[in-house]
Amino acid sequence: MSDTVLSAQDLFMQFGGIAATNHVSLELHQGARHALIGPNGAGKTTLINLLTGVLQPSSGKIVLEGHDITTLPLHQRVRRGLVRTFQINQLFDTLTPLETLAMVISQQQGLGGKWWQALGRSAKVTARCEQLLEQFHLTAVMGQETRVLAYGKRRLLEIAIALACEPRVLLLDEPVAGVPAGEREVLLRTIAALPNDVSILLIEHDMDLVFSFANRMTVLVNGTVLTEGDPDTIANDPRVKAVYLGNGDGDGEVVNHG
Repeated sequence: MSDTVLSAQDLFMQFGGIAATNHVSLELHQGARHALIGPNGAGKTTLINLLTGVLQPSSGKIVLEGHDITTLPLHQRVRRGLVRTFQINQLFDTLTPLETLAMVISQQQGLGGKWWQALGRSAKVTARCEQLLEQFHLTAVMGQETRVLAYGKRRLLEIAIALACEPRVLLLDEPVAGVPAGEREVLLRTIAALPNDVSILLIEHDMDLVFSFANRMTVLVNGTVLTEGDPDTIANDPRVKAVYLGNGDGDGEVVNHG
């Protein structure tokens, strides 16, 4: 039996005359720590939008745990365990971290919109909230409105929300984007400690995070897969160096991590 949990098969997406993803194929294996990297405009966000159902491909197929989900809407993919964080925060500013997580967990457990009741009466919801708040270093700020949280805490909350959805596949879209240097360390450590049974596809420009986290990488350039391999192979690939440096010579951000 294959250990592939998510696969993109020959995905093609065209905007006008431009191929944003040009027959892209990608396999995410059980327990993966897989990074998708490439320069701006490479088609990374388009690919993630296709995988999550924000966009429908012009052609190609997406398979999640053996099921064709190419035409499934976003919310049904989430229900099947395919969950994404966003490059830009998508949070409820007036809710606290505790209320936000209680709402998500209640919906996940079939309690609908009665999360404020569940928080008081359901030991299961309360326990899961406490567990996530501690895991994501949010206990001290759990009663503060999200809008007043430090940006790093907001990013942590967003990943906590994703994990509250009980994902089997988690797509992390630039989790450290915009996070100040002083708040990054906790975020990086928390990402590194995510559960092994969750298969993760990371989209990221920060090469320190990519090379410390990923055990497999796919390089996307101009909507096309340039190459794929383990971190050492990618770090020493002259084509990858050329993409990041503009030429094939010298040392750069990719090769420094080889």
